[in-house]
Amino acid sequence: MSELILHHYPTSPFAEKARLLLGFKGLSWRSVHISPVMPKPDLTALTGGYRRTPVLQIGADIYCDTSLIARRLDQEKALPAFFPEGQEMIAATFAAWADSVVFQHAVSLVFQPESVAVRFGKLSPEAIKAFLADRAGLFSGGSASRLSAEQAKHQWPTIMTRLEQQLQREQGDFLFGEPSIADFALAHSLWFLKATPVTSPLVDAYPAVSAWFGRVMGFGHGASSEMTSAEALEVARNATPAALPNEQFEEPNGFEPGQQVKIAAIDYGVDPVVGELLFAGSEELILRREDERGGVVHVHFPRFGFRIEKH
Repeated sequence: MSELILHHYPTSPFAEKARLLLGFKGLSWRSVHISPVMPKPDLTALTGGYRRTPVLQIGADIYCDTSLIARRLDQEKALPAFFPEGQEMIAATFAAWADSVVFQHAVSLVFQPESVAVRFGKLSPEAIKAFLADRAGLFSGGSASRLSAEQAKHQWPTIMTRLEQQLQREQGDFLFGEPSIADFALAHSLWFLKATPVTSPLVDAYPAVSAWFGRVMGFGHGASSEMTSAEALEVARNATPAALPNEQFEEPNGFEPGQQVKIAAIDYGVDPVVGELLFAGSEELILRREDERGGVVHVHFPRFGFRIEKH
């Protein structure tokens, strides 16, 4: 069985989500650290241009977006499940909301000037400028709109009070009783806010949320060991992509297997990936692409939140 390889960097909130997913499953994995900013030549040799963090690699199969990474990890180890039986729709829908709306608020709150001054206090002005310029590029061209810090501050009490009430009344220890993808999709944005004393009180002021947050973080990150990006590329070159899912190809807009297409996120980080469309299922899209450094790889995307176009 191929090793799980996570391409990530320590301060990425979505990477923290992925690390917690691995911890919840009790999995062992290899850790490849990538740059927080472009260019990321070794990563994009595998993805074909997808730049968001994190990316999960299993042999010559490359999984983009944590929503799909969670589903792949459920295949790796069925229990405990991210989508508990009877709660699949509730858990997935809440997770999508948290990954977009709550994350959008967290980004605005973290990048307000007083928070940036603390968070990036040890970096040079040039490094801070480069990071902020990279993030401006990341959030340009997509459907995600930048929420002002004032509006984020205005709406934050509503979000947190609703969560506090939910957790106070829920009979179990997690959002919907037993842990699910919903908990991890919410926790990473709060983890982002907890990183500095400027924004930490936005979480700490809510005791039930804080207690729940501690339980989610208690799952840890599993067992990781370091790997270089060059070693990860070698793994991909020497591996054969896994067989396609045993599910009917379903593409309502008329795209067909074998067609050259480009796939991109629609909200932010909208850099397209070009390749041969191999599979379109209810949750997953798969492109075949070839790179002189990474060899033949299958790049996997979620259907939801991504688009296909002719190339």
